[in-house]
Amino acid sequence: MIHISEQIAINEDEICEEFICSSGPGGQNVNKVATAVQLRFNVTESVSLPDAVRQRLICLAGKQITQDGVLIIHAQRFRTQDGNRQDAMQRLIHLIQKATEKPKIRYKTKPTLASKMRRLETKHHRGRVKQRRSSVSPGEMEG
Repeated sequence: MIHISEQIAINEDEICEEFICSSGPGGQNVNKVATAVQLRFNVTESVSLPDAVRQRLICLAGKQITQDGVLIIHAQRFRTQDGNRQDAMQRLIHLIQKATEKPKIRYKTKPTLASKMRRLETKHHRGRVKQRRSSVSPGEMEG
């Protein structure tokens, strides 16, 4: 069991790990040893996740989730299988922990009377500045 929070624990049978060849530096070792990890977690069929957390996780995952609802985490930061495996698992745990946080409710606010007055005053000021820039008619120049 992988403990995410006090209420949520995921069974290790729900997580599938596949080792693949990593790209990047490493010389010939890259071609010989499959060190990168592709972790798969089926979000839609997981019995461990509450519905609210499942929906938030799908939204948070973005492009990492397939149309079938499978979350894919690709880890190749380290040169060892174990390092990449732990990295992928930590990223999965962190993503689920973020999904457990309820979003803060936003309350609509109205602008204060003082802010409305300041806005109107600046508009009038700009209007007066632009008015003074206008061309002077020939009758006003003689005066």
